Amino acid sequence: MLARAAGLDETQAEKVLFATAMHDVGKIGIRDGILLKPGKLAPEEFEAMKAHTTIGADIIGDHPSELLTLARQIAIGHHERWDGSGYPNGEKGEDIPIESRIAAICDVFDALLSERPYKKAWPVDEAVDLIRESAGRHFDPRLVELFLELVPEILALHEQYPDEEDFADLG
Repeated sequence: MLARAAGLDETQAEKVLFATAMHDVGKIGIRDGILLKPGKLAPEEFEAMKAHTTIGADIIGDHPSELLTLARQIAIGHHERWDGSGYPNGEKGEDIPIESRIAAICDVFDALLSERPYKKAWPVDEAVDLIRESAGRHFDPRLVELFLELVPEILALHEQYPDEEDFADLG
């Protein structure tokens, strides 16, 4: 939805949808003790966690597929920040590909609304406020404006496809 609102055509928006699903593939290279830690990460643990972006890019590799090329770009760029304070490359503003900027907003919003081993799910209004307040620092301000207009539709989609709470029945 955000890709379409940002002006990407239907084909490119669909590629963003599928490529973004692979954005955290690099977390398979991070120790479970870090991934599942119930509290704040120590500085050295956070440094290890940051490597998931480059590990993911390495896993996806250089590939002739447009989808996998985009997935690699998003894997490596979804933690870059509009103000240049992100990682792994410290890219800034429009130097960050738009697909990575889109993925960053959507990833943070989804993470805020989701329960994790280290945090409870946030209330929607607080998550929306954080996205709004992060415009111009963490996120592309134009994309934040578009995202905020889409919040009702995004929440409807979030309700339609909730996170699985119990994975025991899957295997």
